[in-house]
Amino acid sequence: MRVLLTLIAAAVVAVSSPVSAKEPHVSILVPITGFLAIEGTAQRNGAVLALEEAASVVPLSQSVLDTATSPEKAVTALRRTLSRDDPIAVVGSIFGTQMLAMLPIAQREGVPIATISGTAKLTELGNPWIFRFFPGDSVVKVAHADYVLGELGAKRPALIYQTTAYGQSGREHLARILAERGVPLVAEEAVEPAAKDMTGALARVRAAEPDVLLLHLHSRPTALAIRQSRALGMELPVVAGSAMHQPTTAALLEPEELEGVCAETASSPISDNRAAVRAFTAAYRKRFDQEPDAFALAQYDGTRMIVEAVLAGASSPEGVRDFLSSQRFDGLAMAYRTDGTGNMAHDAVIVCYDGKSRIPAIVARYSDVNGVLAKYE
Repeated sequence: MRVLLTLIAAAVVAVSSPVSAKEPHVSILVPITGFLAIEGTAQRNGAVLALEEAASVVPLSQSVLDTATSPEKAVTALRRTLSRDDPIAVVGSIFGTQMLAMLPIAQREGVPIATISGTAKLTELGNPWIFRFFPGDSVVKVAHADYVLGELGAKRPALIYQTTAYGQSGREHLARILAERGVPLVAEEAVEPAAKDMTGALARVRAAEPDVLLLHLHSRPTALAIRQSRALGMELPVVAGSAMHQPTTAALLEPEELEGVCAETASSPISDNRAAVRAFTAAYRKRFDQEPDAFALAQYDGTRMIVEAVLAGASSPEGVRDFLSSQRFDGLAMAYRTDGTGNMAHDAVIVCYDGKSRIPAIVARYSDVNGVLAKYE
């Protein structure tokens, strides 16, 4: 990681044009309060770390605005930073509902948004200013379904999902893929993010006699569903969405409650032994006194690509957009390149817990699921 920045620094020396008196600005608009505080804080930390590490090479100013969990607050934050900070790029909320509200403004004002929201619709609107650095549901749900059907041999899957845009997107793709492969859901339940009790939904799912429980929920609801399913005596294997891989989610459960629990995600830094990822993990721990997750690493990679755009000569939002739209970037989690609609991430992994530790093992990898990278090789 630091070797990369050293190489970048050497490249910068060769640039003859003077540095502008005004530093390029990156605005970080993420939920750091509310029911997505865990995910949003990881996203913020990843972006902040990337900008801080690049500061000696290419200074970029930054600001962080809390979007909480309402679309209105996200829109207000975006309008505020556009008028006050004139950002060269924006790190946009992990919350799909907020991103859907911000995207028309970003398009109208002409500013690129780098996000890690998995909501599929974000890149289906023909907006050329969005860049998603976390695999969308069209990618991770392929891995989710493949593992459930191929590795677990499930015949009767049941699903509990969130009522948010994120939850509905994951449900749509997972249900479709399972049905196409001849193993439709035997039951499904939607729950609100603020739900404090899932026993009713779990009881209705159990009545359908599933052989695996699928979850597509945010962090705290994921932990709640697993805890209450165990309390109800449901010993089914659980394959959850990416929120489950987070160390902060696992910390809400006892190791024994995690036995038989797996999750799809883009990466798992604390499980990855590659030297560059270990270096990132150590730097993240030192800076934030927390364990990094895939959301932090994905936003770190996405922000590093913005830095790379500036180093390559981008001096405007349009220049950053053009770089992100045309270049491949080899990040720590994976290689990134747009599929033409703003989907930059094309790999996924499955992680599983052994019931003895809160650190999962990577048990399956799915590379270039939608064939984008191979297309350009």
